[in-house]
Order: sequence, then C-alpha cells, then structure tokens
Amino acid sequence: MTGRLILVRHGQTVANVAHQLDTLPPGAPLTEEGERQAEVLGLGLADRSLAALVSSTALRARQTANPVSRTTDSGIEIVDGLYEIQAGDLEGRSDEEAHRQFVEVYTQWHRGNLAERLPGGESGHDALGRYLPQLDELRAGYLQEGTDQDVVVVSHGAIIRLAVAAMSGIDRAFADSRYLANTEAVTLAPTADGGWECVQWGEDRPPFTVRVDANADDPSRAN
Repeated sequence: MTGRLILVRHGQTVANVAHQLDTLPPGAPLTEEGERQAEVLGLGLADRSLAALVSSTALRARQTANPVSRTTDSGIEIVDGLYEIQAGDLEGRSDEEAHRQFVEVYTQWHRGNLAERLPGGESGHDALGRYLPQLDELRAGYLQEGTDQDVVVVSHGAIIRLAVAAMSGIDRAFADSRYLANTEAVTLAPTADGGWECVQWGEDRPPFTVRVDANADDPSRAN
C-alpha cells in the first residue's frame, strides 16, 4: 500500500468567528474551540505512521499541527508556499462586499479562469504556482512507491480545495461548493502515472456529488 497525502484545514480562529478575511501570515491564533479541534485531530491521527508532518507558515496551522506532533511523535516541518490564497486589498475585511468579491474570483478559478485576480492579491495561477510545487517536493521526498507512511499537511481551506481540483481531476464544481470545516481533511493517493486520486473529502468518498453548502460562500470560514 502506498502512503497517502492528507491535507488538513486548521482549527477555528478568532478571525473565522469574526468572519474576517485572514490570509496574510502569520495571521490570527486559534480560539479555545480551535485548540479543542486540534486536540481531537491529533487523537484521530495517533494510529497513523507519518513520514512527515508539515505546516504552513501561518500561526493557526502551526498551532493545529502541535497536537498531531505529540500523538504521532513527529517533528513539524514549516514550509513556505502552503499559506492561504492572498486576499490583497480585501485582507482583514468582514463586510458583505469583500466576501462577494473574493467568492466571485474564486469561483472563476474553479471554472478554469485562473488569470482572474483578487484586487491587490493573487491570481489562481499565482496561488497554484507556489502551492503545488511544495506538494510535488513532499511526494518526491516521502511518498515513493512502496512506502506505507503518510504525509500530513496542515494548511487552509480555499487553497486546499483549489489545489485538489487541479491535482486530482475531480469535478471542479464539487471542489468549489464543498466547504471544508475546521480540521476537516482531503486524502489523496498517488497514482502510478504520477497523478493523484482523491479518495476522501471530509466524510465524503467517491463518487463525489455536487451539493449546496450554506457555508461555501463565506470565505472567512475557508481561510
């Protein structure tokens, strides 16, 4: 059996609660609920053998990775490039217009229009261009054929959804609409041709079906 790549969204933050767009590292810390979620995550991963435990540079991701480090006896690798989609001029805002602009551009990316850019922030090409190479390096370093150890990456909801759609070929409409709750994960299996198969998204397993998610249009709950 080949090891898996497990992309985990961080725990709840004070910015999530305030519905603020919080994308620029180091960003907001976890709430008490976020810390509890991280502890539960650590317990849930305790029986996995990890080749690597990786975190984005954001404080919330590092704090979420800490309990996993304890339960799996793994060091944490802090990797640049795995942070959230950069909101640019929308950073720190919690108003409806900022949310609308973020979601509008993000949805365009899932429709294949990766050149669209957030005002003062990233395009889809920018985001994938600095995120996917980091996953390629982790694959080359830890997920070669024959290993049964997993790689856990604690990262951010919106960029995980965008990256998994680009990596695995799942329905982009599903990735656009299927919000990741705090500490939910997407699990990917390496394929023999160098690609990836999405084998689990939260509690969902293939075939993945597009559904209406009331939280999908709230970017502050995704980053």
